Amino acid sequence: MPLHREEKQHPRPPPSLRSPQGFSLMAPLSITVPTGKHEGQTKVEPAPPKKPAKEKRFIKEMALITAEEFTDVSAYLKGRLTCDQINAVVPEINKAVVSKYKILHQPLKSMPLSVRNLYQRFVEQETKDTKGEFFIVEADLKEFTTLKLDKRFHNILSILRHCHRVREVRGSKLIRYVLC
Repeated sequence: MPLHREEKQHPRPPPSLRSPQGFSLMAPLSITVPTGKHEGQTKVEPAPPKKPAKEKRFIKEMALITAEEFTDVSAYLKGRLTCDQINAVVPEINKAVVSKYKILHQPLKSMPLSVRNLYQRFVEQETKDTKGEFFIVEADLKEFTTLKLDKRFHNILSILRHCHRVREVRGSKLIRYVLC
């Protein structure tokens, strides 16, 4: 049988894409609809385009300190701290950052009241200096981690500042730790 211009012969789908009755489970590439003008003519309409998948938002995380970087830190900053002790704190800080920004990226309508209060606090803490940056404050660390915010922790933060993992932005009675 000769093929007309409007009709195209499609290859038969593999057996894995056929239903038990023998019908194809593949989505049609085009739909033929009779126009009603002439019996032999058909109109070809493309299938509606698929919606693009939602983009995942990237949340920046802090990298671990290398042994080489740790040897470059001054002795008065290190004290009795080891590289492993500093690197044990980094994932906890990352956990707090990820938790905070997961809340900030959620739509407001899907949040319960307790999370909405956190969201409002996070928005109030943002300043023009931290706009578009990933930062945390000590209250976030208390909320999302089990770290003790003592003198040892502040010494670790100063080492992280020295290694350019974190920088401080001070203002409005808060110290914001911005990830570099």
